[in-house]
Amino acid sequence: MKLKKSPLAPEKFPILPSIRGVNIGTSVSNSKYKSRQDILTITFDKPASVAGVFTLSQMPAAPVVFCKKNIVNGYANALIVNAGIANSFTGKKGTENNRIIANYFSKLINSRQKDVYICSTGVIGEQIPVSKIKKAVKHSLYGRNKNFKNAAKAIMTTDTFPKGSGKTITIDNEDISIVGIAKGSGMIAPNMATMLAFIFTDALIEPKLLQTLLNLGVRDSFNSISVDNDTSTNDTVLAFATGQRMSGKNTKPISRIGDKRLVKFRKALDYVMKDLAIQIVKDGEGATKLVQVNVRNATSISSAKKVAKSIANSPLIKTAIAGSDPNWGRIIMAIGKTKEKFSHDKLIIKIGNNVVIKNGELAKRYSERKTQKYMNNKKIIIDVDLGIGAGFSSFWTCDLTEEYVRINTDYRS
Repeated sequence: MKLKKSPLAPEKFPILPSIRGVNIGTSVSNSKYKSRQDILTITFDKPASVAGVFTLSQMPAAPVVFCKKNIVNGYANALIVNAGIANSFTGKKGTENNRIIANYFSKLINSRQKDVYICSTGVIGEQIPVSKIKKAVKHSLYGRNKNFKNAAKAIMTTDTFPKGSGKTITIDNEDISIVGIAKGSGMIAPNMATMLAFIFTDALIEPKLLQTLLNLGVRDSFNSISVDNDTSTNDTVLAFATGQRMSGKNTKPISRIGDKRLVKFRKALDYVMKDLAIQIVKDGEGATKLVQVNVRNATSISSAKKVAKSIANSPLIKTAIAGSDPNWGRIIMAIGKTKEKFSHDKLIIKIGNNVVIKNGELAKRYSERKTQKYMNNKKIIIDVDLGIGAGFSSFWTCDLTEEYVRINTDYRS
C-alpha cells in the first residue's frame, strides 16, 4: 500500500555532499516489500571511528544487542540495514540469524565480525529470511544508484518521504562534510533516539570523543522529539568518522572536547541531527500540524522540560489542536499535573502572539476569535512563562491522527 505523503514534508530531498571513504550499496531482498529497495549496506575504505546511542527499551531487538556489544571496539568496517522486519522479540533464533548475516558479510568484505554493525526496522516478532538477506547484501556491493537519497529510501518502512541532511565546513584548510539519513514515523518518543539514524563524516575524530559528541547531540535532537509517546525496541543512532579528508601526515586527530577545530564541527553536527529529528516528526503518522511548546523561567532545565513534555504529549491538548480549539484550560491542567514549581501570580501563557494568561489570570485583551483563527495554522507555538527561574525548553510532539509537534531543549541562564 502506497502511503500518502505527509503535508509537512520538505519539497524535495536535499543535495548532499559526498563523504570520502564511504561506499553505499542498496538492493532488493523481497523479504517484506516486493520489488523495493529494502537493504542498505555501507562499507568504509578504512576502519572508521564509530559511536552509538541505543534504545532504553527493556525489550531491545537482536541487532541492538549486537551493536551495543560491538561498539566498545570503537571502529567499524561496515553497516547493514534491513527494512520491513525488525528482528525484535525473536528469541535465540533471531540472535543467531543476526550473527549469521554479520558473519557472512564480514567474510565478503574481509572484515572482523565485531567491526560490522547491523540495524533492522519493521514488524516486531517476525524472523528475518536469512537466505534472502544474504543474497541481497551481496548484491548491494555491486548495485547502481549509490547515493544517500537511495540509502535513505532503502531504510524506510511507514515513512512517507526519505530523510537526509548535510553540512560542509572547513577544518585545517580541508572541506569536511557531515551527512545524515534517518527513518521514523511511528513509535516515536523521547527516550534516546526513537528511530534509526546514521551520520557520516570524513573528519578525523577519535571514537571516545565522537561518542561524547553524539551523546550531547542526541540530547537536544532525537531525544527531544515525540510522535506518539511510544519508544521503539530498535532505536539506534550510529555515527561514523572516516577521517579521509584529514589524512595528511602532519594532521592530528581531533581527540579532546577543547580542540578549537571542534567548534565549527559541533555546530554542523548539531544542525544535521536536529534537522533529521524535525523531519522524523514531520513524518509522524497522520501528522497535519506542527506545535512547538516553549517553557521559560522554570527552576531548572529539567523542570522546564517536564512541563513542556506534559503539555506537548497531552492527548487532550492534541485533540484541541486538531480541532483548532484554543482550550487554554487544558494547558493549565498539563502544567499542574507535573507538580513542578511555578508562580501562580506571574504565570504567562501565549498561543502564538495571543496572550491568554497574564499574571495568573485571563488576560484582559484576550481574544478567543483571534486565537482560534491562529490555531488553524499548520505551525502553532505555545509559550509558557512559569515566572520563577531561568530554565528554557521547547518541546514538540505529534499524535497519530491529527497534529505534529517536535521537541528541542535548551538552557539559557
